[in-house]
Amino acid sequence: MRALAVFREQQDVRVIDVAEPPAPTGRQALLRVLEVGICGTDREIAAFEYGDPPTGSDYLILGHEAVAEVLETGPDVTELRVGDLVVPTVRRPCPDSGCRTCRIGRQDFCTTGAFTERGIKHAHGYLTELVVEDEQNLVAVPPQLTDVATLIEPLSIAAKAAEQAQAIQQRLPWQPDKARTLVLGAGPIGMLGAIAMTVTRFDTVVYSREPADSPRADKVRELGAVYVSTEQTPIEKINSVIGAIDVIYEAVGVPTVAFTATQALAPNGLLILTGIPALNEPATLPIDRIMKDIVLNNQAIVGTVNAGRSAFELAVQKLEQAMYLIPHSVRSIITNRVPLDAGPEVLKQPHGVKDVLRING
Repeated sequence: MRALAVFREQQDVRVIDVAEPPAPTGRQALLRVLEVGICGTDREIAAFEYGDPPTGSDYLILGHEAVAEVLETGPDVTELRVGDLVVPTVRRPCPDSGCRTCRIGRQDFCTTGAFTERGIKHAHGYLTELVVEDEQNLVAVPPQLTDVATLIEPLSIAAKAAEQAQAIQQRLPWQPDKARTLVLGAGPIGMLGAIAMTVTRFDTVVYSREPADSPRADKVRELGAVYVSTEQTPIEKINSVIGAIDVIYEAVGVPTVAFTATQALAPNGLLILTGIPALNEPATLPIDRIMKDIVLNNQAIVGTVNAGRSAFELAVQKLEQAMYLIPHSVRSIITNRVPLDAGPEVLKQPHGVKDVLRING
């Protein structure tokens, strides 16, 4: 069968032939992969910036934003049936017996860093025709979400952020009637964050560099959010334009943008960081002002990466809500569908909001 693999030592990305997986045993399920979304992580791995193959392999099969159909189940599978649509989670626990988070199935909070990630770190991904996966790593998806199910994995990041935001806001003796949210960036994570916020009925503003009359800005408005462009409003002026914000959801990976925006953060507000900045020259930031505001205004900062099963399940719920309220807007996030053979070229190209590779379908 075919798979899309990165040979980091050879600096090569190509479709290869690999052996079919064995029949499932125990709690395993054999999956027919339908589609896999491509994200910035995949492009960075395909540019040989990072990405580690499994031990003993000279290549890494890419792909972690997958949707698949169950073809066969092992004898101990209890929750899945043949024909079910599923989305696999990405991260697997580290082997350290002292890592309490991994031992309770919350490897997204792993304390050792020795976890594996399908298609990223020491484990093959899902850009192949067939895979075997354990039932506990599979989240069932309603059939009506088939054509947008590749959005569930990236949406799980926003869902996890929402989980953490809710937990942190429980420190307050009241809950605001309707939170105001600022999403920094209109890329895939930003757009999906905006969807998660709008279907939760938050007042949402998206701030990004595309012009106010651009197609990307129109997509934001279709979600029911307000769009503000960097062309008209520099980040230093954001507070005067949009007013106080309860939650800032950062999806750009630029420290100066993320922390300058905190001047718009309301008392008791929350800054959620999802981006990973490039290691460039140190940024100049008003750390004294930022620290003073955090302390005097009881503000909080939380980082979030990867997501556990509960966040995937919440992402499915959010996507169902979005497909009921704004189906056209959700579908428009997927801007390009191509066959597996086109994968190497797609990985080299500037991307739309979301590119998807068809495997079987």
